[in-house]
Amino acid sequence: MTNETIDPMGTAASAPPRAGARAWGALVVLMLPVLLVSIDITALNFALPAIATSLQPSATQQLWIIDAYSLVLAALLVAMGNLGDRIGRRKLLLIGATGFAAFSALAAFAPTAELLIAARAAIGFFGATLMPSTLALLRTIFLDRRQRRLAVAIWATAFSVGSAAGPVVGGVLLAHFHWGSIFLIAVPVLLPLLLLAPLLVDESRDPAPGPIDPIGIALSMLALGGLAAGIKELAAGGLDPIGIGLIVLAALAGWQFVRRMRRVAQPMLDVGLFRVPQFSGALLVNLLSVIALTGFLFFVTQHLQLVEGMAVLDAALVLVPGVLVMIASGLLVVRIVRSVDPGVVVVIALGSSLAAYGMLAVLGEQVTIVGIAVAFAMLGLGIGAAETISNDLILSAVPPAKAGAASALSETAYEFGAVLGTTLLGGLLTAVYRATLVVPAGSDGAMAQAARETLGGAVAATEGAGAAGERLLEAARTAFDHGVIATSISGAVLMLLAMLVAWRSLRGSGD
Repeated sequence: MTNETIDPMGTAASAPPRAGARAWGALVVLMLPVLLVSIDITALNFALPAIATSLQPSATQQLWIIDAYSLVLAALLVAMGNLGDRIGRRKLLLIGATGFAAFSALAAFAPTAELLIAARAAIGFFGATLMPSTLALLRTIFLDRRQRRLAVAIWATAFSVGSAAGPVVGGVLLAHFHWGSIFLIAVPVLLPLLLLAPLLVDESRDPAPGPIDPIGIALSMLALGGLAAGIKELAAGGLDPIGIGLIVLAALAGWQFVRRMRRVAQPMLDVGLFRVPQFSGALLVNLLSVIALTGFLFFVTQHLQLVEGMAVLDAALVLVPGVLVMIASGLLVVRIVRSVDPGVVVVIALGSSLAAYGMLAVLGEQVTIVGIAVAFAMLGLGIGAAETISNDLILSAVPPAKAGAASALSETAYEFGAVLGTTLLGGLLTAVYRATLVVPAGSDGAMAQAARETLGGAVAATEGAGAAGERLLEAARTAFDHGVIATSISGAVLMLLAMLVAWRSLRGSGD
């Protein structure tokens, strides 16, 4: 049997070489930062009550503790993807892993909310070097399309599972250790990467990267960072001048960036890719899927602990079935798309995620712990399949030399999804909570003020406060569940939109 395929013109062409054992070992190594970064985002949700008790952040600071990492990371992803194409993706990966581990250790012992936010921003800087490097290296390691699809499926599954398993890991750690242990896990995870990557992962870069474009890099940072910060500001403070100004700045920077990329001879990002339906549609499905996942975890982790009153580890275990479903979905979809159109598969899978949000919206305050577990499994079924297929289609749409830039865009979609999941859905939850909270007559003023900030503040303030505290806490829990209903309706709308995008842009994108 010859190692040949037939190209569309009917002539024989050499088939791309198939990867061997060393390549699959490299995949295992490259999964480590994927797991870590995704765990880092969602494990923190479970740690928020403990951090709130220890550092006493305001409601805005709580959102910043989560979002500082994602905001910085999102602003730098395109620039770092381009840098990896130039200096070497493996080299950038090793630099990022070292910095990520060092600042994670500092965050673990932050004495104030302000210092924790600063450490999270530094972690985001180095995190921006990790994710584009891992996905771009897969594009150059696995040249055979079917092998690459399986490798990307495993990679995407690690990403989705890390996001879903983050609360479980967080629950186990918080049940036995200080909240800083959430950040310390970076050190043992990244040490094997630093030791094994030089042995198993070959260096790769763009063979003809062109000159460095500092103006283009600055414009990309202003556009992405300004957009993320502006959305967060508007979600937290309403239509204030700062938020509007940031959005306008981001729009102007983005416009200038696109103009520059069209004019320069060797652009750092080929904006023409966005005219390819497969590429732009896969990016949007990726974005909407992650918004749905992180938004769900943001409110469900708080509901289980602060409304249901579950211990952190018990609450984490409720999500385990969903994690297992997400693993199975991400891997099984690789076989399914060999015979079924990828776009159709994504639409059907996301229908399960739509049903999950719809179930929570309908059940409302009557939702049970079992109902939450089932809803998360339904959500995971759709997200696992959608993430695998969308990432594979993004990589397949570009030549290997531009894998870093394409990977950076894929990760930008993921990180913006993480920002929007906590900022928009979390901001909506907070707004509804505050609007519907009815403070019982006779409540202590300080307790009432704490309850108006967050449900976590209500729990902490009413502890040991007797009957008056119990009445205030019950009112706060009811208001929180009203916010969950509104957020669930919004999540269902997002999933419906993702299904429409997949139906219009991803059909016909199979082998």
